[in-house]
Amino acid sequence: MKSLTDPSQALSTGLAKIRTEFHVPEGFPAEVMAAAELAARRVPNQHADRTGMPFVTLDPAASTDLDQAFSIEASNSDLLLHYAIADVAWFVEDGDALDREAWARGETLYLPDGKAGLYPPAIAEGSASLLPDGPRPAVVFTVRVAEDGAVKLDGAERAIIHSRAKLAYDSVTASDVPAGFAELARRMAANEERRGASRVDPPEQEVERLADGSFRLSFRPILQSEQDNAALSLAANMAIADAMLAHKTGLFRVMSGPDASKVQRLRNAAQALGLSWPASTNLRDYQRTLDPADPKQAALMLEIRRAGNGASYQPYQEGVVPWHEAMAATYAHATAPLRRLADRYVVRCALAIANGQPVPQAVSDAFAGLPKVMGRADARASQINHAAIDLAEAVMLRGREGETFKAVVTDFVDHGVRVQLADMPVVASVKASGLRQGDGVTLKLALADPDQRSIVFEPV
Repeated sequence: MKSLTDPSQALSTGLAKIRTEFHVPEGFPAEVMAAAELAARRVPNQHADRTGMPFVTLDPAASTDLDQAFSIEASNSDLLLHYAIADVAWFVEDGDALDREAWARGETLYLPDGKAGLYPPAIAEGSASLLPDGPRPAVVFTVRVAEDGAVKLDGAERAIIHSRAKLAYDSVTASDVPAGFAELARRMAANEERRGASRVDPPEQEVERLADGSFRLSFRPILQSEQDNAALSLAANMAIADAMLAHKTGLFRVMSGPDASKVQRLRNAAQALGLSWPASTNLRDYQRTLDPADPKQAALMLEIRRAGNGASYQPYQEGVVPWHEAMAATYAHATAPLRRLADRYVVRCALAIANGQPVPQAVSDAFAGLPKVMGRADARASQINHAAIDLAEAVMLRGREGETFKAVVTDFVDHGVRVQLADMPVVASVKASGLRQGDGVTLKLALADPDQRSIVFEPV
């Protein structure tokens, strides 16, 4: 990890430019803020009292928009996951100012110097957020997780909950979480392996803001607590997806896998990196053996992620089984309604199904329009993330033109190769030929321009 020395404020200036370039909203219109303040005072009156249940939350330490809280109990050999999801629909009504603004945004946008929320703070970080400072309305899904990791939606209800603790990924201990947390995660992981799921979680390159106001560029590994927590969302999302499919309605997350030519390219990449990939082992099984702590294996994991086709949203279609290749399952997004517009509608759909009620027409109508809205929002979020990383790399290297750097070839790009520097978390494309994946190279920095978010290396 490297802190960024930025006395000229090039990073701050560049981030402001990114916000302008990608039309990142600054705050909310006065009408929306007023609507949020009013909605935040709405008193829940359709909710069961579940404040006696021992819910907790687990998120990044700095998060205040908390979508999920959980409690776990045993039921013979099964585990019952009580997964409380922020009841955003209690505060946001179809067609109101909050709803219209959310449709314009699609999702919360995250930048190193702050986020642009989907909903105003009075909702997202106040009345709807499952913080431990008081009772909150939620939709509590009860998901039954069998010994083999199979999941089933047992029920759903609107309820008032009171989180016992706001736990953080980097400091949580086994004694902090409900009994059964690690076992539930183990069951879900074993089930993924049996299904042949091919999720890839390589270290992520990111720019983060530190407590003193400075920034840091790093490759952030996924913590074990984060992986285990993700298993809870996975269980709920799969159970909800199965319930929607059984009732011939819903909005699903779908993804196809890499074709045969891309798989062969990945095999070539593994060979170039000096990794053993038996001919009898398919991609799904092989990638589950990769260790992100090993630089060469992490490089292949990143290449696998790039080779896959991106995920998208798809409403229910008669006779079509929506499929997510990486999950090897029917899958949906329901567990982050404070940060993703689509989740609010999936939660409403699942709540109706679980209680034998018809899905609201407004929800069914929304499913048709959400794929385009969410696709556009996802694309903008990805572009912003890449732009911020490109900027941070240029700021980190500015003034070092002419210096040489050791690097490793990770994969091929048009007219050259992609490399990762050996001593800092920088990834770059280099015009070069005659190189193989895994080769070590020495590069000279020719240009580092924060204004253009550009770095140029030349092979020595």
